[in-house]
Amino acid sequence: MDIAYFTKTLEGLPLATAAKITAGLGFDCADLLIRDGHAVSPDRPEGIVNAVKFFAAAGVRTPMATIDSTRPDDAASRLLGCCGEAGIGQIRLGFWRYDPSRRWQVQVDEARWDLDGFERLAERFGIKLTVQLHGGTLHSSGALAVRLLAGRDPIRIGAYPDPANQIIREGSEDWRLTLDILDPWFCCMGVKNSGWSPGAYGSNGQRAWHSDWYGLDEGMVPWNEIVPHLVASGFAGVLSMHSQYRVSREQALDKVRADLAHFRRLVAAAKE
Repeated sequence: MDIAYFTKTLEGLPLATAAKITAGLGFDCADLLIRDGHAVSPDRPEGIVNAVKFFAAAGVRTPMATIDSTRPDDAASRLLGCCGEAGIGQIRLGFWRYDPSRRWQVQVDEARWDLDGFERLAERFGIKLTVQLHGGTLHSSGALAVRLLAGRDPIRIGAYPDPANQIIREGSEDWRLTLDILDPWFCCMGVKNSGWSPGAYGSNGQRAWHSDWYGLDEGMVPWNEIVPHLVASGFAGVLSMHSQYRVSREQALDKVRADLAHFRRLVAAAKE
């Protein structure tokens, strides 16, 4: 398994600094976020090759990148071509958002048409593209995502479950069911934790509830059960560790350092 650091927390930093921080946290892999305001912008895809070189110089491989594209157009083609050229084998696509004002089936048909085009691009560039389970989308759960993935070559199109997203958004499922539904597309997983806490009662007598991100050993996602399953099943994909904490960057980095240590302890225990 590749445990990669999702570089979203390093927004605005120069490439060399981002690479140094990633290595300093203890990661030997990165999930490179390609987005405006980050080290690599989608408007300058030629910078992807350079970014991979900076991370390699710091001792960090880049097996994965994250983009926001949902249309297989010329801009997306350039991005994916540069990722392939840089040796990034797996790229997460953007989100197909659910619009409640339109019929669900129409939106699914449109998303499948987009993925048809992306599957052709993946074949062309020799890469794999993934669909992440995320709230507010047509693919918030395994049961929904499989409607987009059915019939697709798992070598070119993969599934990216994210248990913490599913806990606090509308895609909640038993994690075993999610992985069962998404086999054989399952090739990546988002690693973070989340949960709910009770708030005050409102004037109508209904208690409010609030969601937040928690340390890997503190939230509702049972990583102590998921990790042994991944090890026992021989999972060899990418685990993208996220840092969604609503704190300063320095504090967030301290927390992700602790998360990585905890995750590695779980892996080591599962291999004993």
